[in-house]
Amino acid sequence: MAANFQISVDSADPHALARFWARALEWEVERHGDFIKQMLAAGHAKPDDVMTLDGELVWATAEAIRDPQAAVDGRGSPVRSRMIFQVVPEGKTAKNRMHLDVSFEGVGKEVTAARLEQLGAKRLWEGQQGPHSWIAMADPEGNEFCVS
Repeated sequence: MAANFQISVDSADPHALARFWARALEWEVERHGDFIKQMLAAGHAKPDDVMTLDGELVWATAEAIRDPQAAVDGRGSPVRSRMIFQVVPEGKTAKNRMHLDVSFEGVGKEVTAARLEQLGAKRLWEGQQGPHSWIAMADPEGNEFCVS
């Protein structure tokens, strides 16, 4: 049985951070404009809950991304893993307790790290344990991740 899971990331600007990670992982930002319109019409959402971004109706305080090859359900949500970025009032203050390790088949660490730096990530340090090495980086809001 395949597991479905969602990684939730606290954020100051979920829309910008979702766009960064969508480009970083070569995923896509989810769009649910029709569903949002239904929620507004039914009274399950208020106008303050939504905003227009790039000409599309989106949730004001959250944005999700998914693997474009993942199957989707009837609402357009992925059946497999996804990431959601949500607004929180406080900024990041300490090291992550959990982080992502990112790699792309056939693409070296240095090439991947350089591409991610162009997208707005920062290189933090390099590590090695036995034959395994990695580059520690931070996304635009300071969340640590590794390129391996």
